[in-house]
Amino acid sequence: MNFELFVGGEWIGAGDQDTVRLPYDGSLVGTLPVADEKLLRKAVLAAREGAKAMAALANFERADLLDRIREGVRQNAEEFSQLVCSETGKPIKEARVEVDRCQQTLLAASIEARQLHGEVVPMDFAPMGKGRMAMTVREPVGVIAAITPFNVPLNLALHKIAPALAAGNAVIHKPAERTPLSAVRLARVIAEAGAPRSAYNLLNGSGAKLGAAMLADPGIDMLTFTGSVPVGEQIRSQAGLKRVTLELGNNSAVVIEPDADRETAVTRTVQGAFGHSGQVCISVQRVYVHSSIAASFVEQLKAATEKLKIGHPREESTEISSLIDEPAAKRVEEWIQEAVQGGAKVVTGGARRFATIPPTILTHVPVSSRISCQEAFGPVVAIYPYDKLDDAIDQVNNTPYGLQAGIFTNDLQRAFRSARKFQVGGVLINDVPMWRADHMPYGGVKHSGIGREGPRYAIEEMTDLKLICWKA
Repeated sequence: MNFELFVGGEWIGAGDQDTVRLPYDGSLVGTLPVADEKLLRKAVLAAREGAKAMAALANFERADLLDRIREGVRQNAEEFSQLVCSETGKPIKEARVEVDRCQQTLLAASIEARQLHGEVVPMDFAPMGKGRMAMTVREPVGVIAAITPFNVPLNLALHKIAPALAAGNAVIHKPAERTPLSAVRLARVIAEAGAPRSAYNLLNGSGAKLGAAMLADPGIDMLTFTGSVPVGEQIRSQAGLKRVTLELGNNSAVVIEPDADRETAVTRTVQGAFGHSGQVCISVQRVYVHSSIAASFVEQLKAATEKLKIGHPREESTEISSLIDEPAAKRVEEWIQEAVQGGAKVVTGGARRFATIPPTILTHVPVSSRISCQEAFGPVVAIYPYDKLDDAIDQVNNTPYGLQAGIFTNDLQRAFRSARKFQVGGVLINDVPMWRADHMPYGGVKHSGIGREGPRYAIEEMTDLKLICWKA
């Protein structure tokens, strides 16, 4: 199937073509034109006009637009699910969950659009303010470039697009090169929903080339990016005064205390480590288990993991499928082998087949190995025993990342004390870090990024605060 780009309200099908293939077996899914800097410039000029039109809409009009987009996604949910499944290789049941969640993201953005507001500033706080009144209003920044990742191509895109539109901005969207097809379908829904011409523009192509051009273009006011730390650092260093939001990943950890609900901890760890084949920034990668229960926990985790069904992503019963491509699987395999050579033990999994890595559990992993201290982005988890909770927390924090962490314990005082000690953007008590509600604030500290997502919080990033003061 041939897909097209969407710029300035027009569909563009000409030019060099990229191919998108199903990661599980390499079968062709579709083709899509590749954008160049000339087309990017056209998109920027169009978006400048689109931004004027979006800024002129009242709050309720932006909210109604987002509601119509949500209804368009709902009516075509199965088509979106099949596209997400085909371009990512994730199981169809996971693709359907993503499509359901993106509707919640649109709903939250619509609600926030309706209640976008400032506040009254009490100017008579100080003597010099006597006789004056002031208020703040939020105004859109203008044109927002959104660069989105391959692992959750639809919902993570809408975490940038929906708040941008809710705030009255125009968007230039560059999805990941491997997963642009659901974005094309979304562009059609946005157009059919009656969005102002040029409010949403879709480009496909090299992240390095188009990203650099976006940073350099003065017509783009803000860049929001989800991806790797090296690329995020490059964006931050080259952005100048351009506003940026960066979500850059993690090496997520969870702590299991001896009083925890063991069955829940095991079940949620399996889901948190191996869902989406571990290709989520908050996938569980390190598990710290109290030494008194470590051996039994590993056995329970192994038994639950080996029940997962590996297969073709379009099969309804499949729970684990491939990574995004074979090079990604080879990299994860190399990291596992490195850990084993350093003394790690493979409890289950580890043997790659094409782009698929079976869910893998490791013990005795050297803390210096990449599995332990970098982001694996694959279905592999390392188990570490501990004796003192503070030692486990120190190990959780012993990483340059800080997105989310979790702890299982029935002692709430201990749980909240630990939550204050974790150096992360979000702490999950009695759950794994690979949990996210789409309306909550989401973002990290340290090398995990800057800024927050979640529609309400993203809107704050995507608007300027203006003070209006008058003398009575």
